[in-house]
This record gives sequence, structure tokens and C-alpha cells, in this order.
Amino acid sequence: MIKLSRRRLVVSGLAAAAGASGLAVAARLAQKYGLIPPDAGGIYGLGETLTYASQRLLTSHSLAREFPRSQISPRPFPNELAPLTEDFKRLQTGNFADWRLNVDGMVAQPALLSLPDLKSYPSRSHITELTCEEGWSYIAEWIGVPLSHVLNLVGVHPQAKYIVYTSVEPDTWDSIDMADALHPQTFLCYGMNGSELPVAHGGPLRMRLPRQIGYKNIKFINRLTVTDNLKGFGKGLGSAAAEFGYAWYTGI
Repeated sequence: MIKLSRRRLVVSGLAAAAGASGLAVAARLAQKYGLIPPDAGGIYGLGETLTYASQRLLTSHSLAREFPRSQISPRPFPNELAPLTEDFKRLQTGNFADWRLNVDGMVAQPALLSLPDLKSYPSRSHITELTCEEGWSYIAEWIGVPLSHVLNLVGVHPQAKYIVYTSVEPDTWDSIDMADALHPQTFLCYGMNGSELPVAHGGPLRMRLPRQIGYKNIKFINRLTVTDNLKGFGKGLGSAAAEFGYAWYTGI
């Protein structure tokens, strides 16, 4: 109760500072509590900071809405894919037997995990909606292993702040903070609607973040890097999408 009261006090201070003294004061307050997103320096940076700080203070433990099986969409929409690389086609031909997820960075035990490895861990599922910034959405059952389980296995260093996840698609990567990484609905997803995750939907493995917009749910991931700083990744904005003007944090 004390922690929640403190959070409400801080977010109230953010709102008051934004209204009474301007966004810059609110941003300084957010910085005091370590709630500055990596894309805070852009033209919309102050607004991104307020959004991220407010949601982190009030909704870190909230759950995305889950639906009954009767509401699963009959035709989940697979958005357009870039042409698959020859290496990916080779892995697909071999039923992904040679595919591996590389887990590295600030961990005690770096790992190379196969699909059978991931499927040997405790499996979880949820029926949630994937919402795209382009206006379409669908509801599906997502099956996988909680990201938190894999992070616990490799032993994340206490000072770690972010998980960077990289796709086999060229120049496609993103990151999340530890609050999202450890959230119980955040999955390394290898199944969909009772079957293997289709390639059109990101198989063999995609990140599933039901509390964030569609483009954070990157397909074809093959690497997780645990870090305390995002400056060494791309342009330091936290994701490839942010480098094209999208928000790094997209809580819904």
C-alpha cells in the first residue's frame, strides 16, 4: 500500500508539473525517478516521457484483457512480410531443427536454445488481441514460454535494465524494459490457436507483448541481449521503429 501511494504521488506530481510549470519540469521529475525512455530526446520526447513514466508508475502490474475461446478471430490477419532470406528458407525446409535462440549480454550463463529446449519449459497461453497501429486487429490464442522463465534460467545481472530482441529480418529489432520483460503475459511465442506458430505470423518464434502495440511484437526473433544501456544499439533510441519516428514505448 505504501508503494502504491508513493507511485500515485509521483504521477500526480508529473501531471501537476505538466499543467502548472510545463513539460520540461515534468520531465525532470520523471528523470529523478529513472523513468526516461530511450527516445526522450526527439521532437515528441517530453510527451513520450510523460506517457512512459505515468504508465510505469500506475500500470506495471496490470494485465491485458483476455478473451474467451469463442472470440478467437476466424482469419487472423498476417501483415505483409519482407522476402525471406535464403538462410531462413533453409531453416524452414529443415523444420527449424537447426534454428537457435541466442541469449547473451548481462547474464550469468549465455545460452543457445533450440525450439525443443523452449518447448520443454513450462508452457503458458493467453487469448489476447494483437492491435496494429495501422488500424487492424485480431484475437488469437498465443502459446509459449514466459520470457521471465528464460531470463531466470540464464541469470540476469541485477543492474540489467533492458532486453533487446532481434529478428532474422534485416534491420529489425526492438527492446523492452525489465517491467515488461518480467510481466507474466510476455511470451516467447511458438504456438498459435493450438498449432505451431505459422511463418506468416512470425514462426518459429516471436515476441508477444499483449500490453503493447503490434509493432513491438516482432516476428522471427533469434536473439535476446540483456543490457543496462541502449546507446550501443542502432541510434540509441531503443528500437528500429523509433528510428523511423514511432514511439519506443507503446502501452495500450
